[in-house]
Amino acid sequence: MPLLTRDTEDYSFMRDKNKMKEQLVNELDTMRKRIAELEALESEHKRTEKVLKEDIEKLRRVLNETVVTLASTVETRDPHSAGHQRHVAKLACAIAREMGLSDENLKEINLAALVHDIGKLSVPAELLTKPDSLGETEHLLIKGHPRTGYEILKKVDFPQSIARMVLQHHERMNGFGYPQGLSGEDIMMEARILAVADVIEAIASQRSYRKALGIDKALKEIKSFKGLLYDPEVVDACVRVFNEKRFKWDE
Repeated sequence: MPLLTRDTEDYSFMRDKNKMKEQLVNELDTMRKRIAELEALESEHKRTEKVLKEDIEKLRRVLNETVVTLASTVETRDPHSAGHQRHVAKLACAIAREMGLSDENLKEINLAALVHDIGKLSVPAELLTKPDSLGETEHLLIKGHPRTGYEILKKVDFPQSIARMVLQHHERMNGFGYPQGLSGEDIMMEARILAVADVIEAIASQRSYRKALGIDKALKEIKSFKGLLYDPEVVDACVRVFNEKRFKWDE
């Protein structure tokens, strides 16, 4: 058996070293390729996620527009209330802006106002247009519209905050509102704003049972019951919107 020489040992060592190096390089190259594959998958996932989010947002916009359109059909059943929800939305947003609420709050208030009477779809049209005073049972049917609207919006997966504004827009600061009899801080600020805007528009405009009473009469109403029925901060902001900012519904 031949003896190993120093040169033979060196050659064997170099060969093993090169082999280890080659294996290491191959492993690193495999890792690099795997990382590239994962990055490609991540990039594709992000693209897919972006498309999915865009589709969801698009469907959400379509849903919102459909619900707003549905809510507007309430006004076709009562010609005297035509434009009511749109007018309430514009005033409510003006009040909220005057109070310094965020843009996100304004968007929610606007949408809630545009659908706040959607529950009246369950009220017979003859009650909505009745020229005489309502009977007790008829009045109870009308008073049910905030809860009905809330249930409708919950079924179509509307944002909870907006559904709650619709539910609470007839609540009053002293607890004598409906449908839950909430009072003070238990009523959402956005709903308190919506309540004032709703009352102002309703009093100022014509209804089936009376003629339009005008803005002055409407402002007198909320000032007379400031702190009792209506939030004082909201009332003050509303008065400023009309007296200082010269708010008008018509463009």
